[in-house]
Amino acid sequence: LRAQCSQCLRSPRMDLCHVPTTREKGWYLALMAPNVKGPNYAWLDPSRLYCHPQGLQDCVADLLQPFQGDPIDMVAGIDAMGFILGAAAAAMLRKGFLAIRKAGHLCVQTLAQPYTDYSGREKVMEVRTDAISPGLRVLLVDQWVETGGTMRAAIQLVERLGGVVAGVAAVCIEDSEGGRWIRECYKCAHCVPPGLQPRFNRHQ
Repeated sequence: LRAQCSQCLRSPRMDLCHVPTTREKGWYLALMAPNVKGPNYAWLDPSRLYCHPQGLQDCVADLLQPFQGDPIDMVAGIDAMGFILGAAAAAMLRKGFLAIRKAGHLCVQTLAQPYTDYSGREKVMEVRTDAISPGLRVLLVDQWVETGGTMRAAIQLVERLGGVVAGVAAVCIEDSEGGRWIRECYKCAHCVPPGLQPRFNRHQ
């Protein structure tokens, strides 16, 4: 898998219909494209993974596997890329989907939570106040957890409204201070095999 990732990350194009004979967990990580625009951008772009039918299905299945049999009432995705995986997970679970938004986009009554994102910028996240009732079990989904600030804000919003965080799922949860806190406090799922985790932590 490591060799496959290295080879495919260097490839400018990939056949989006190709499916490997043996689909190990995380095989679809090789579909992600590396940053070619500099330090103001994320180091990897997973959108090519989402374009691949089997890759997307296997990614969502791997994210949901640890929660098989767990009571989940709703899936919430974090603005903006978490909407893709979150909606796909909700559809697979046959549950409703809630969008947790960056401030300023919702025209209804909202609850707001300030946070610092992975780039160090101060932001505000909000959710509509009528979507989460006390005791509702919510699976939180985002594309990536780097410093953990964004996910922690989403957790705080759910819990402030009386909801229960049933779990946290992301393509990658990095081994940062915030990532470790989330793993220690909540049931988590991500797609990076242990052997590749150090490389993902170093953004290699």
